[in-house]
Amino acid sequence: MVCHRCVMAVADILRQEGLEARHIELGTATLAAPPTAEQQERLRKRLEAYGFELLDDRRQRLIEQIRTAVIEYVRYDDSARKTNLSSYLTHKCHHDYSALSRLFSEANGINIERYYILQRVERVKELLIYDELSVSEIADRMGYSSVAHLSAQFKNVTGLSPTRFKQLKDRRIRPIDHI
Repeated sequence: MVCHRCVMAVADILRQEGLEARHIELGTATLAAPPTAEQQERLRKRLEAYGFELLDDRRQRLIEQIRTAVIEYVRYDDSARKTNLSSYLTHKCHHDYSALSRLFSEANGINIERYYILQRVERVKELLIYDELSVSEIADRMGYSSVAHLSAQFKNVTGLSPTRFKQLKDRRIRPIDHI
């Protein structure tokens, strides 16, 4: 689950399956009681129909927890950026950052830092498309040390400067779950 609409969709699916959720947040749902094997299989199919996965492997859950924490860090938790990413992930995932980094890299073929940069650039693209903030304001909001740093990172990922991207008619952003 990568956005608040995803949380609502999962909550709805759980309700329809007659399962009581104690807590649902990005990436996880805690049920009041374990589902039966039959309920679990129906739940798996319904979640997959929406593009979600039912993760019952501890390793896969941790990888998803890392992915979700990075997305939260970039998109939803402005106060989190007062701490560095490694500390944030250590706190959110309750594991040493080096172990998280190794696991994530093995599973995804890119390291956490690269994934973070890709998420960040996609968020910058969205803000550029909305056209409500200047590049300077976006740099500040996204925690870049300068407009030059934002521009260099943006160009490295997209091949375009933020200003050039803003001028394009065919501006494309990738869904956050496809990064």
